[in-house]
Amino acid sequence: MDAETQRLLEIVKAHSFKRGNFILASGRRSCYYVDARLASLHPEGSYLIGRVLFDRIKDDGADAVGGLTMGADPIATAVALTSFVRGKPIPAFIARKEQKDHGAKKLVEGPLPPNARVVIVDDVITTGESSLKAAKAAELAGATVIKIVALLDRLEGGGEAITAAGYKFEPIFTIEDLGVTRQEIEEFEKSGM
Repeated sequence: MDAETQRLLEIVKAHSFKRGNFILASGRRSCYYVDARLASLHPEGSYLIGRVLFDRIKDDGADAVGGLTMGADPIATAVALTSFVRGKPIPAFIARKEQKDHGAKKLVEGPLPPNARVVIVDDVITTGESSLKAAKAAELAGATVIKIVALLDRLEGGGEAITAAGYKFEPIFTIEDLGVTRQEIEEFEKSGM
């Protein structure tokens, strides 16, 4: 792990990670919670996310980077900004959760070129549903998804769901990088808390 990725992990641990008893959006209980927006909207966190993710996609021939609003928004923006500073501009786009029912009725917002090759980004992967929804929206807009990159994979089947759907998946971190073991998760689930 290079120094920038290591520092980003420290920021995620310090600002986004909490242990306890939480109910997730999926309705499942968890012994930890990761609010990645606290890292992706942090000044240094945003800077490092842009650099680390740009380094992961810069040679993939991406015409745009984006994902499902709201978790992907600051990540895609950070990557777009970094790409401009590094002289290889990659515009950002936002996939809506539902198509607008007025105006242009867009499902994807932003400068998505025709027949674009895109990278989908996400903050935290649990089931993979958000990333898959963003990929579908991009494809409906005429894009080809190169791969899906997430800041954190909770290792709860989302990565496998993404690859089973035919996409390349690359997490920057897994929950194990934050010190949570599968044994700890299994014990929590068995306790019925």
